[in-house]
Amino acid sequence: MTAKRLIGRTLLAALLASLASSAAFAADNITVFDWSGYEDPAFHPAYTEKYGVEPDFAFFGDEEEAFQKLRSGFKADLAHPCSQSVAKWRDAGMLEPLDTSKLNAWKDILPGIAGMKGLMTSEDGTAWLLPFEWGNTVLTYRTDTVKPEEITSLKAFADPKFKDRVSIGDNVDDAYALASLATGVKDWTTMTDAQFKAASDFLREVHKNVRLYWTDNTEVSQAMASGEVDLAWAWNETVTTLQADGIPAAIKKDTTEGLSTWVCGYVRLKGGEGGEEKQYAYLNAVTDPAISAYMVENWGYGHANAKGMAAVDPTILADKGYADVDKFLGNTLFQSPMPTELRQKMIAEFEKIKAGY
Repeated sequence: MTAKRLIGRTLLAALLASLASSAAFAADNITVFDWSGYEDPAFHPAYTEKYGVEPDFAFFGDEEEAFQKLRSGFKADLAHPCSQSVAKWRDAGMLEPLDTSKLNAWKDILPGIAGMKGLMTSEDGTAWLLPFEWGNTVLTYRTDTVKPEEITSLKAFADPKFKDRVSIGDNVDDAYALASLATGVKDWTTMTDAQFKAASDFLREVHKNVRLYWTDNTEVSQAMASGEVDLAWAWNETVTTLQADGIPAAIKKDTTEGLSTWVCGYVRLKGGEGGEEKQYAYLNAVTDPAISAYMVENWGYGHANAKGMAAVDPTILADKGYADVDKFLGNTLFQSPMPTELRQKMIAEFEKIKAGY
């Protein structure tokens, strides 16, 4: 065999080995089933640095859509549900328990979040959810078209003067958080049939004013920026985005009824085809305290890591309203885990309301 042919075969063998290695690497990559936007590389730099590749991402518009897709056989390794959905997903057999000894930030979760009943662990102490971020759904408005005195109450969403100028999320949890607050309910886990009817009736009145049921921050932000919508029930991210673009917008935290607070995080899914080591590496990356400042400043949300939040510039915390977290969360409805039967009832009723029934 000539030297040239030997070199050629050696190079070919090396190329095939490289391709095989790349294929194996790709096959071992994890898939994260998430809300659009959370693929932001700034949320998991330690993961990318360690493995030299981004995770694969798939997206859902709301948690019920995610639930149905997973139940129909969709495969992913990690998912990003919020507090009120974890029990349902767990009871449906979709989740793998978390090994907390592999979670660097498990003991650094903000006490107020860690203390939420049924959130992180089940009654037997098994861990299911690693909290990542928390935030609010709050009255958000255009300051050039809406006067603060017009929106002292959340009932403004149903005021005929705002007909065709309102947007709320195409999201059953946020919708019923708004309706619960507006009708005097602060703990939806104990909602009675009469309270459920009052909340649903309120949403029917709001529906008369709705211009848009938004599915993500981009959609509601664009609608407000264009002037299509003046009043929205939206996440902290929305006002952060609008203000960064120079749009005259603000949030109204001091309405008579308050605001809603939610907590979301990551769970491990059964049937995931990516490596377990990479799953835990991703979980540790997103809960690294170094992420907190970026989360607060650029997204307007709170990070679940107490050490990270404590290290954020106090000026930034004050600007976002998080200088006194306990006070900030005082007048709020927590979107805490609720009975599965009640949530199914909300889902069915909200579909009727959006259809005009």
